[in-house]
Amino acid sequence: MSNEVSADQLCMQLALELATQALWRTSPNPRVGCVLVDAQGLEIGRGATQQAGGPHAEVMALRDAAARGHSTVGATAYVTLEPCSHHGRTGPCCDALVAAGVARVVASLADPNPLVAGRGAERLRSHGVQVELGLGAEASRELNLGFFSRMVRATPWVRMKAASSLDGLTALPNGESQWITSSAARADGHAWRARSCAILTGIGTVLADDPRLDVREVDTPRQPAVVVVDSALRTPVTAALFSAKRRVLIYASRPDADRIAALTAQGAEVVDLPGANGRVDLKAMLADLARREINELHVEAGAGLNGALLQAGLVDELLLYVAPKLLGSGRGIAEMSALHHLADVPVLEFLSADRIGPDVRLLARPPGRSRF
Repeated sequence: MSNEVSADQLCMQLALELATQALWRTSPNPRVGCVLVDAQGLEIGRGATQQAGGPHAEVMALRDAAARGHSTVGATAYVTLEPCSHHGRTGPCCDALVAAGVARVVASLADPNPLVAGRGAERLRSHGVQVELGLGAEASRELNLGFFSRMVRATPWVRMKAASSLDGLTALPNGESQWITSSAARADGHAWRARSCAILTGIGTVLADDPRLDVREVDTPRQPAVVVVDSALRTPVTAALFSAKRRVLIYASRPDADRIAALTAQGAEVVDLPGANGRVDLKAMLADLARREINELHVEAGAGLNGALLQAGLVDELLLYVAPKLLGSGRGIAEMSALHHLADVPVLEFLSADRIGPDVRLLARPPGRSRF
C-alpha cells in the first residue's frame, strides 16, 4: 500500500490548519478553513472564518486571491465544511464561489445546520461546479463537535475540566486548592476556556472561591459567557465574575424578584428552570443554552455540580490535569451515589494523554459519545 500523500490531501490539511487557527474566534459559527488552488495546482488564496458577523473562510480565501492578483476562474476550493447556502449574518458562500468561477469544491463534511444540510452542495452542482465530500471529515468534525452537537442533538458539547492530585483530589480538607497543578497547566486550561462559548460553574464555587472565570493566561479575541447554576439566587452582586464585560446567565429554581432585579442590574440574565427535586433542571438548562447558540460548554465546578452532571449522563468529555502530588485526604472531583458492583461503573475511553509542564493532561469520553 502506498503512503504517498495526494495533492488533495495536502491542500485539505492546510485548510484544516487554517480552521484550527479560527478555534477561538468563530463561535457560534463553525471553525472553517479554505484554500484555493488554480488549474496548475498552485495555491492562489487562503482564508479562515472570522468572528460572528464577519466573512466566512471561502470569502476570505477569495479576497486573498484577489489581493494577490490571481484569477479564480477554474480554481478548486478546499473547504473544511460545506459552503453555506443561506442568508444569515453574511451572504451565501456557495454563491460567492459560483460568481468567482470556481470549478471544483472539495469539502470535508456536509453542514449539519438545517438551513444548509446539502443545499450548498446542491446549489454548486446546479451551476456546474464539481463537488466532492469526505476528505478530512474526522478532523473537521472534531474541530466543530460543539456546533455539530447543537445542530444535531440540540444541546451543547459539555466538557468538564478538573485539576487533581495523583490520588484524585482537587483540594485539601479545608478547601485549599491553589495551586495543585502548575502554571503551565493553568495556561493550557485557559486555552480550553477560550475555545468554549460559555463556562459553567455552580454557586458553591462562586461563594467559596469568587472566581473570575475569564481567559487571562492566553490571548483571546473574545471572552466566553459565564453560566452559574444557582437555585436560590445566592450569587453576590459583588462577585468577581461580573468584572469582565461578557454575557452572564444565572439559572435558578426559586424565583425572587428582589434578587433578580439586583443581579439584572449587574448585567446578568436570570433564567428560572426548576427541576423535580427543587433544583435547576440541568438537562433543560443545556437545551436552553443550545437555543442561545452555545456550542461548547466548559465546566469548572465543584464536586456537587460535577457529580450531578455526570450522574445525569450530561458530560460528553472529561479534561483532567493530574499533578504528581499525593494529598492523602481532601475533596474529590465529583460527588456521586455509591456503587455496589464494578459492573455498574461508568467506563470512559482515553483520547489522549499529554505532558503539560510537570503535569499530565488526560482527555476522555464515554465510548461512542461523539457519534451523533
